[in-house]
Amino acid sequence: MKIIGIDPGLAGTGIGVIEGQGRHIAGYSFGSISTDAGESTPVRLEQIYRNTKSLLLEQQPDFVVIEDSYSLEKYPGAGIMLGKVSGVLILAAFKAGVQIREVAVREVKKVISGNGSANKYQVERAVRHLLNHHEPIRPFHASDALGMALTGLFRYGGDWGARI
Repeated sequence: MKIIGIDPGLAGTGIGVIEGQGRHIAGYSFGSISTDAGESTPVRLEQIYRNTKSLLLEQQPDFVVIEDSYSLEKYPGAGIMLGKVSGVLILAAFKAGVQIREVAVREVKKVISGNGSANKYQVERAVRHLLNHHEPIRPFHASDALGMALTGLFRYGGDWGARI
């Protein structure tokens, strides 16, 4: 089974690819899609859409796990922008014919580290441990995306209705 995890962000969208079955991980890769802050938002969103769709068509995953959008009361603008990025990612998956599952960040943190309030460093270390990856995974968007993909593998497998 191949699962792609995506951590949405306008400046950097993390991508994590996990291949495996159950708790056995056969392979993984990661990276990010970066956009130029000097470009307009529509240009940046189109770049994220195009690169994501291309990746999904190339990789042909069983499904995609994306961070469920949320907004902090303190930063409503960031939540709105995250929603825009999530929208183009969902559209890219739809156009590529790939099923998508949105998962709350707290759930990913709980599954990966055992702590729903884990910080980025704790999540990154837990992801490295699960993958037996010895070097730091950067950017953090990539480790967060791997966490999404691992959660998809561990929790959902190919059965959308059942939790493993």
